Amino acid sequence: MKRPISIRTRLVVGAGLVLAAFLAVAGFSLERAFTNSILETHYQQLKGDVYLLMAATEVDEEGALVMPATFVEPRLSLPGSGLYALVENPNQKEVWQSASTIGPSLPFSHGLSAGEWVYNEAEDGGKRYLSVGYGVKWNSGPRTRPMTFAVLEEETGFLKELAGFRDTLWTWLGGLAAVLLIAQSALLGWALSPLRRVAREIRRVESGEQGDVQGDYPPEIARLTDNLNTLIEQERARQARYKDALGDLAHSLKTPLAVLRSSLQEPDTLSDTVANQVARMDDIVQHQLGRAAASGAARFIPPIDIRTVLARTVDSLEKVYAERHLTFLLECPAQRMWRLDEGDAFEVFGNVLDNAAKWARGRVRVRVEGDAKLLKVVIDDDGPGFSDTDAALQRGVRLDERVPGHGIGLTVVADIVRAYNGTLLIDRGEWQGGRVCIAFRAV
Repeated sequence: MKRPISIRTRLVVGAGLVLAAFLAVAGFSLERAFTNSILETHYQQLKGDVYLLMAATEVDEEGALVMPATFVEPRLSLPGSGLYALVENPNQKEVWQSASTIGPSLPFSHGLSAGEWVYNEAEDGGKRYLSVGYGVKWNSGPRTRPMTFAVLEEETGFLKELAGFRDTLWTWLGGLAAVLLIAQSALLGWALSPLRRVAREIRRVESGEQGDVQGDYPPEIARLTDNLNTLIEQERARQARYKDALGDLAHSLKTPLAVLRSSLQEPDTLSDTVANQVARMDDIVQHQLGRAAASGAARFIPPIDIRTVLARTVDSLEKVYAERHLTFLLECPAQRMWRLDEGDAFEVFGNVLDNAAKWARGRVRVRVEGDAKLLKVVIDDDGPGFSDTDAALQRGVRLDERVPGHGIGLTVVADIVRAYNGTLLIDRGEWQGGRVCIAFRAV
């Protein structure tokens, strides 16, 4: 199977592509803006040359052009200089061209109307030119005649200037891109360093060098490390529960097995003894399996409706203890949601309520309190109460042999509650009977 690309590589490649696209767009925009700016500058210079040409132009009495031998702009007098001028006098069918235009036939603007400016890029003989033309009405004595003034400049200087800017622009942008990529790679290395530390710590946990993830991490990763530690603790607690359950199961089965051995000497009562002890052993196994299978780590469990669990448990106990006519009171708001495994919830509340029903004289009450951060379930009965609260939570200890049971129900409850980091308190209630208070706090 192909190994996925690392996060660092993805970020660097993605950032590099975004940076390249951004710099390409920025470079193109800057180059375009500079091109327009320098083109406008050249046109303005040529427009100035048109004005100089107009200032140097004279018309004699017959309307013929009288042009000077030299101009303020020396390139107009130098053949092939790249700057060319034209004056068109259509009334006299006269066209004057600057000395620089000797030889080539150039694409000047012709026949422009008075007041009309023309700016364009022209091409002739494989060469490109910037062209500016202006049409005027020339007043000479009593007569007015149309004239056209035009100036051409080869694009060589313009293109050279543009090429120099382009080289400088892309050199700087390329250097900037390289610096940004290096800085970005260093920044990503620093930003992703907590993930590398987490990976190293997890490897040490796997190899047994440390018990959990111990480093201090940024808030974005702290939740992950907390969940990892919770999973690690949950797994260790689960293994410990299985180990304890196996030990307790072996210990609890010794007594019924001893009874079965001794009953072999009394054939007359063997059948009843075997049935009783097998039922007892089945109860013990079920209790220990329930204790070992407690889920714990409420953070990863979907919430359940506590009222539904309690109502179903109470309905079952009302049927079991119907001959005693017990009154069960359930005080719980509707839709009271909490993160508990449903099987664990039935095991906990079923054991506690069953214990309360065994000892109650006539009443059992379940009261649910708390808020979004706390679930508190208080079970009261009007029985004699607990004579020894410490002994009540010891495995196999029964406070009264007259009541059926094996003395492990509350112990299983305590183990399950502890798996959820909850608390279980045994006390005397307001009816002077037994009270069991179970509290869970939100993780």
